[in-house]
Amino acid sequence: MIAIIDYGAGNVKSVKNAVRKLEFETILTSDFAEIRKAKKVIFPGVGEASTAMNYLKERNLDTLIPTLKQPFLGICLGQQLLCDFSEEGNTKCLGIFDLKVKEFPATDIVPHMGWNNLQKIKGGLLEGISTEDNFYFVHSYYCETGEYTTSECEYILPFSATLQKDNFYGTQFHPEKSGDIGSKILENFLKLK
Repeated sequence: MIAIIDYGAGNVKSVKNAVRKLEFETILTSDFAEIRKAKKVIFPGVGEASTAMNYLKERNLDTLIPTLKQPFLGICLGQQLLCDFSEEGNTKCLGIFDLKVKEFPATDIVPHMGWNNLQKIKGGLLEGISTEDNFYFVHSYYCETGEYTTSECEYILPFSATLQKDNFYGTQFHPEKSGDIGSKILENFLKLK
């Protein structure tokens, strides 16, 4: 069973549908026991950092998530909340990735919205992905690059398009809205041991 964390926002249904299309059973939940026993966990993300973190804290999910041992995928805001700190609402996040989330400088149109490719690709989540493939992004804040960066995208400046540390993975883009190539990312994640 694939647990999709329900935190009362966003792209939960589209993520659920994308996973079910790949013929995996899903459960939408914020229940400790269900999340802990799931084979994989997906944290979809649309919303605002401090509001989402408050929701996690109210349900003690902020203490559960860092202890999980199964493959865990954070999408968009879900990736950002796996970092140490977000400038959005001056929010202390989950601290899995030792990175900060920063606001794009207003030197171009913000939010970054649309299709972009990835550079400096590495890691199992991105198996079969090339720099020619495009993914759908929509965000005003970005994860800085660092040792856990497994691919970069450039919009105004280079940022982490994907991250990985141990069993924790993140994508700044929305694989569930990125067509067949996004499905490939989800499939790679769902096949992880």
